[in-house]
Order: sequence, then C-alpha cells, then structure tokens
Amino acid sequence: MDKLIYEMHASVCNIFSNPKRLEIIDLLRNGEKSVNELSRLMDIPQTNLSQHLSLMRQKGILETRRDGVNIYYSITNPKVMKAFDIMREVLLEQLSRTEKMLKRIKIA
Repeated sequence: MDKLIYEMHASVCNIFSNPKRLEIIDLLRNGEKSVNELSRLMDIPQTNLSQHLSLMRQKGILETRRDGVNIYYSITNPKVMKAFDIMREVLLEQLSRTEKMLKRIKIA
C-alpha cells in the first residue's frame, strides 16, 4: 500500500514541477475561471494552456464545469492550495536566509 501511495504522491507532485501549472493553481485560488480567462491572464495560447489543464484534471487537481460553449476550471480540493502555499512559504524562507547570508558576506 505504501508503494502505491508513493507513486500517487510523486505523480501529483509532478504537477507542481511546472511554472505554468503553478500559475494556473494560483490564478484559481479565488474560484473558477474559464479557459479564455486563464489564457488571457497567463498570456499563453489556449492550445498550450489546454494541455496543462488536461493533465491537471487527469491527476485530480482540477475539475470542470461547462456553461454553454465555455468550460470553467476550479481546484478540486482546498488542500491543494494549502500545499501550494506551504511550499511557497518554504521557498520564501529559503530566499530570505540566502539574502541574509549574502548581506553578512558583503559586510565581512
């Protein structure tokens, strides 16, 4: 059972390894958005965006809702945002430590 969970964990975490997919998650933080809206906000072609959205949907990160010709995407589980935010906090703390270290080096 643990091996299966490790495989699933790695598969989902792969979503977090792409800057565009991270941007999608961040843009969906406050609710659903249409493909057109995401494409405009990210300034990328819909075909490229659709590939990312499709993968994220397959991995269970996103869900869709259709309204006429528009497809809206949203995050399936609020814990995805929690994981996103925790990782972002870790990275900001690392940057802060690096910055402090560089300042100490310049002073010395």
